[in-house]
Amino acid sequence: MNATVAGAPVSFGVFEMTPDDAEVLEPDDMLSILHEAGYGGVDLGPVGYFGRGEELRRRLDRWRLELAGGWVELPLSDDAGFEAALPSLDDALRVFADAAEAGPRLLPKPTLADHGSPARKARPGRGAVEHSLDDAAWERLIANTQRAADRVRAAGFEPTFHHHAGTFVESPEEIDRFLDRVDVGLTLDTGHLVIGGGDPLEVLQRWGTRVNHLHVKDVDLRVLERVLAAGGGMADVWSSGAFVAFGTGDIDVTAVMNAVDALGFTGWVVVEQDVLPGRDISLADFRSQREADQRLNREVLRQWC
Repeated sequence: MNATVAGAPVSFGVFEMTPDDAEVLEPDDMLSILHEAGYGGVDLGPVGYFGRGEELRRRLDRWRLELAGGWVELPLSDDAGFEAALPSLDDALRVFADAAEAGPRLLPKPTLADHGSPARKARPGRGAVEHSLDDAAWERLIANTQRAADRVRAAGFEPTFHHHAGTFVESPEEIDRFLDRVDVGLTLDTGHLVIGGGDPLEVLQRWGTRVNHLHVKDVDLRVLERVLAAGGGMADVWSSGAFVAFGTGDIDVTAVMNAVDALGFTGWVVVEQDVLPGRDISLADFRSQREADQRLNREVLRQWC
C-alpha cells in the first residue's frame, strides 16, 4: 500500500477536549516518540500546539515528519454560527500552508467536521434517533459543508469530512445522506463508526471510493458499551480507555487494512487512540503508556505501510 502512517496528538491526550489544567507532553517529546517508532507524519492537534510558520516547519523537519491533516470543527447546521466560525477555518488553513511550504510528499488534509450539539455529545450512538436534524437544518448543513470545502480547495488543499460521534453526521444513515449531497471525500474513522452503529468492513464496501483519509482506532466494546449503557457522553468515552492499542480490542484491524489496501488507497493512515489524561496518573507514567501503545500500533501496520 502506497500510504503513509501518521500519529496524532489525541493519542497522547492532547486535543480540544483536554482540560486546560491538565499536564500534557511537550510537542518535541511527542514528536520524538513518533519519529523513533517509525511514523512518517503527525496530525495537527489543537492549532498552535506545534507552533506556526518557521517554528512549525523546523519542528517537523527536526523529527522528519510531515503534517497529515488537522481537525476543523464547524457548526454546519447553524448559518450564523458557521459564519462566525469561518475565521477559525482560515486560521487552520494558514497553518496547513505553513507546513506545506516545505514541499511534503503528501499535502495535509484539512479535516472538516460538524460541531454537533450538547444533546448529541451527551448521547453518542443514540442521538441520531433522539436528536436528529429536520430537513431545513440538513439543507443548511449540506450547503455550509460545501462552502467550507470550496474554501479549503481555494487555499490549495483537498478537504476531507470526518463523520464523528456526538455530531449530526454520526450514524451510517446520516453518513449516507451526507455523502449523497456533498462533493467532499470522507475520513473513515473506525472507532467513531462503531459508536455510530456501523461496521468498518461493510461501509468500506459502500463508501470505499469516497474515502480519502483514514483514522484507524481499535475499540474495547465491553468498555464502550458499559459507558454508553450508563448514559455516558463523549467525554466519558474518551476518559474510559475504550480506545485501545491495536489487537487488544474488538475491531479487526487486519481485515480493515486489507480492505483499504484492496481499494488502492494512497493517502494518510492516521493512528488514533483517543484518550483524556487522567488525574490519578503521573505525566511520566502516562507518557510511558502512550509510548508503548503507539509503538505497538505502528508495528501492527508495517505489513501494509
